[in-house]
Amino acid sequence: MKWTAKPADAVSVEALANGLRANPSLRLAGSVASTVAHLLVLRGIADVESAERFLAPSLAHLHSPYAMTGMKVAIERLESAIERKEDILIYGDYDVDGTTAIVILKTAIELCGGTADFHVPHRIRDGYGMKDDVIERAAAAGVRLIISVDTGIRAFAAAETVQRLGVDLIVTDHHLPGHDGVPSALAVLNPNQVGCEYPCKALCGAGVAFKLAQALMDRRLDRPDQSRLLMSFMKVVAIATIADAVPLAGENRVFAKLGLEGLRRPVNEGLKALLEVAQLGGARAKTAGEVAFRIAPRLNAAGRMDVALDVIDLFSVKDPARARELAARLDKLNGERQEEERRIMQEIEARFETEPNLGDAFCIVLDGDGWHRGVIGITASRVVERYTRPALVISRDGEHAHGSGRSIPAFHLLDALESCGALFTRYGGHAHAVGFSLPAASIADLRVHLDAYARQHLTAADFEPALAIDAQLLLDEVTPELFEALRHLEPFGHGNPEPVFTADAVRLMAPPRVLKEKHLRLKLSPALRSQALRQPDDPEAIAILATPRCHPDSAAFRKDVRTAASNQEVRTENGNWRRAITFDALAWRMAERFQQEKLLAGDTLDIAFTIGQNDHPEFGGLQLTICDFKVRAGASSNATDKAAAAATVNT
Repeated sequence: MKWTAKPADAVSVEALANGLRANPSLRLAGSVASTVAHLLVLRGIADVESAERFLAPSLAHLHSPYAMTGMKVAIERLESAIERKEDILIYGDYDVDGTTAIVILKTAIELCGGTADFHVPHRIRDGYGMKDDVIERAAAAGVRLIISVDTGIRAFAAAETVQRLGVDLIVTDHHLPGHDGVPSALAVLNPNQVGCEYPCKALCGAGVAFKLAQALMDRRLDRPDQSRLLMSFMKVVAIATIADAVPLAGENRVFAKLGLEGLRRPVNEGLKALLEVAQLGGARAKTAGEVAFRIAPRLNAAGRMDVALDVIDLFSVKDPARARELAARLDKLNGERQEEERRIMQEIEARFETEPNLGDAFCIVLDGDGWHRGVIGITASRVVERYTRPALVISRDGEHAHGSGRSIPAFHLLDALESCGALFTRYGGHAHAVGFSLPAASIADLRVHLDAYARQHLTAADFEPALAIDAQLLLDEVTPELFEALRHLEPFGHGNPEPVFTADAVRLMAPPRVLKEKHLRLKLSPALRSQALRQPDDPEAIAILATPRCHPDSAAFRKDVRTAASNQEVRTENGNWRRAITFDALAWRMAERFQQEKLLAGDTLDIAFTIGQNDHPEFGGLQLTICDFKVRAGASSNATDKAAAAATVNT
């Protein structure tokens, strides 16, 4: 894996660091302020005002909803429907983004005095998008206003049906419009449509629905109620924003930061039950990773494996027992989704073994009979992760086929599908995620075309895994103060990745401990510690060797080192306590690689890592997660050094 480091302008970094040090609320000082400034400049934040907004987002940082094209018309029509007690239908989608968008908009309409029904399509029976039969039934039942959420930007035929039936349509969506523009509707809310100057172009579908809800509440609710309710909505918008993997920057960062904070104290019975079943209960802070990998999959499982209606019921239920029942059902469905995903991946892996040419494709197209359409999207993600190239996974059902695709940063997948649009009966999505339908007979043509297209737009170098490095540190510089400062940069995710650091000449202090046959727990130390091993009679060495690990509280750590030195009747010079640090580190899925390198205690590595914390009450503290490592040429210790290192750590 290649390590790539983007340089940051030194003058900008120093100016920003000085500004951060001058802000007492941030409590950033010394080299820690410089490191944070460096990370902010890399993220395009170079002035103090922007940095303060990034580090401490608030409701005041939300954009005016009226900056979005079509908002004024949409709000006037929605207010009119509420005043006239008209029936309103919210037409959603079956994934977590679409279902939470329904929850947000339906709740806002009801809070503002209206009533709204909703429709969530069944993934298998109905497929994606707005259907004429649903619209016709709604019109026959007296509905005169339909609002789409997380869908509709390419629903030209459906828009014509709505117009023909004398019903008004408001489209709220975030997917990219096609070359033909947007459907003919009363209003279209989508920051990506031509001419829309809304500052945050990367809202998810629930984010766009929230802006409509925000504008509605601004018109119809008292100011104190608005602030309270907006904060309440933040939790749901944050889940959708993180789950949909949109960039956690700009307004999305406000959603995610405030929403994650709100998840510490959920009020909604369904949300509380969901957190409990995901083992995320309690008042501790939740991370974006926990939402992405433990909350979102359970919400998505409803639409993937059965009926997405369960999600809306979960957020609407008032009875705690019923909430727990629904959350348990989502948990069970998620387990079934995982099993189905494993089954399909086993078939795919077997196919790569028997068809070596698959690994040579620049764009991988895989199809299979009976593959569950609810899991092919996440399966495509797994294929991209494993084989580092764009992938489409297609489920065949007789003469018809349905697929999902995921991509790598260098390849715009929706543009690729646009280049052969005639092959599809339906398609849409983003640069790195698409969904589509086509005749099964067209799959072979699709495979040939996309591989040729990808060869025109990609090189072999685009497939080489790359690790973006934010900064280089001495291992001695990894302190509790730095960790606390990095927490200001959370939440991490797409568009705001967790900072990755490198440290050179790190000593492996004990034989790696294998976890679950594939992971490793390591003991690492600055290479200076090896010098202490060779000089056990030196006073400074006694202090270094006397402290086996890093304490989570730097003040207590200094005290521990002083105590150890005092017991040996030695004193350490100011600052030398850092040489005593030994870090715990986790290396996920690296056991086989370490064995291949034949690494032993005492060897020296260059490491790429992130900084975290083990919260165990007895042996918690700073903890590194190894992203990658390189063995320093000629830096292996001799057998005596290795034995001494192992003996020291084990005492």
